[in-house]
Amino acid sequence: MKTQRFAAFPIKPRDRRIMLYDFLIQPFGEFAFMKRSLVACLALALGSAPIGAILMLRRMSLFGEAMSHAILPGAAVGFLVAGFSLPAISVGGIIAGLVVAWAAGAATRATDQREDASFAAFYLIALALGVTLISTRGSSVDVMHILFGSVLAVDEAALLLLASVATLSLLILAAVYRPLLMDAFEPDFQFGGAIHHFIFLGLVVVNLVAAFQAMGSLMAVGLMMLPALAARYWAHSLPGIMLMATGIGALAGYGGLLLSFHANLPSGPAIVLVAGGGFLVSLLFGRARGLVQLLHRQPHLEA
Repeated sequence: MKTQRFAAFPIKPRDRRIMLYDFLIQPFGEFAFMKRSLVACLALALGSAPIGAILMLRRMSLFGEAMSHAILPGAAVGFLVAGFSLPAISVGGIIAGLVVAWAAGAATRATDQREDASFAAFYLIALALGVTLISTRGSSVDVMHILFGSVLAVDEAALLLLASVATLSLLILAAVYRPLLMDAFEPDFQFGGAIHHFIFLGLVVVNLVAAFQAMGSLMAVGLMMLPALAARYWAHSLPGIMLMATGIGALAGYGGLLLSFHANLPSGPAIVLVAGGGFLVSLLFGRARGLVQLLHRQPHLEA
């Protein structure tokens, strides 16, 4: 007598589609805060990733990290005056960031001090001042909120700010793109290069302040630099790197939100972790100078 074997509870194709929908799409379709968070991440990627690519070109990758801390005293003053008020924290952060960025830039161009050293000195002073201001009247919860933020808590006002900053950044970046490149390769050749440099520093600060609203000061630079650093392993030209970085940043935001939702993790660190994973994959398998490609290159013949 022949016996028939049946798979226990076989998964039908329709069930697989339902499972994928529930995992990948359903959180954004059912919860309004997830929709707002996704839009916020897309706006951050659109505005910040191209700026990160230029920072990488100019060998200023750690500048974004320094500026993310430099905005802290201004944000702290805004918090102490008006609490968690979007306009107050934004204005305070922009003022503090611009003061630190322009002061460090001016010190570098007026003296023989290296730019990274100038930014390090000014941002450390600003960071210590910001934490001190928050600690005098705020609680540890307030400090954690300002340092790490919460992209899941963005509202319509924050989304409007992020969209406006992204649009303004792209327009200004398009206007100063060529002078920035000339100043990067030949600082003494282009007249007015310092002006364009300071405009670019202002763009970095404004984007970090916008990201600060969603991801806090420590995580704000994540979507600015990690997608750009990953994109250099896939594209050879700067426009290609900027476009690729924007796409990687958007995917990191989407993937990080899903990871945060399903694994019950903090949203900001989850997004940065996904972006970091994209960087590691690019470092290993990127078609433009990736590690695997470099290892498989044929050695040059020697005479």
